[in-house]
Amino acid sequence: TPASLSLFTFKVCAAPKKDSPPQNSVKIDELSLYSVPEGESQCVEESRNPLEESISHWCQDTYSQSKPKMQSLVQWGLDSYDCLQNAPPGFFPRLGVSGFADLIELLLARGSKIKKLAYPPGFVGLAASLYYPQQTIVLAQVSGERLYDWGNVKNSPGTK
Repeated sequence: TPASLSLFTFKVCAAPKKDSPPQNSVKIDELSLYSVPEGESQCVEESRNPLEESISHWCQDTYSQSKPKMQSLVQWGLDSYDCLQNAPPGFFPRLGVSGFADLIELLLARGSKIKKLAYPPGFVGLAASLYYPQQTIVLAQVSGERLYDWGNVKNSPGTK
C-alpha cells in the first residue's frame, strides 16, 4: 500500500487560524537561500576534452546520415497513407483475400520442407488467379507448352 499511495495526488490548502495574531511576513531578501551574491558572476565554459569531441563528432555524423533516411521513411508513410485514403476500387477486398490466403498458407505449411516449398507459391498463385484470371490462363498455357516442349526434347532420340 505505501507504493500505491505514492500514485495518488493530494491537494493541500493551508490557511491561518482565525484567532491567531497576525505575523510579520519575511521579505525574500532576508532569507539566506535567496540572497544574491555581491559583485558580478561570470559563466566560464570549460573546454572539451578529446573524448567529448569524438563523441560529439560521432553524434553529428550519425544524425547527418540518418536524417535523410528518416525523412524518406516519413515521406513513404505519408504516400502510403494517401494511397490507402484514395485506394482504387476493389483494393481492400483483394487485400483481404490475399491476407487470408497468406494466413492459410502459414497454417498449412507447417511440418515438412516440401510443404514449405510448395504451399507458398501455390497459395500466391491461387490468390493471383482470383484477381487476374485472364493473365493466369495465358501463363498456364505458356508454361504448359514450355514443359511439353522441354519433355519432348529430353525424350527425343539422339539426345543424351
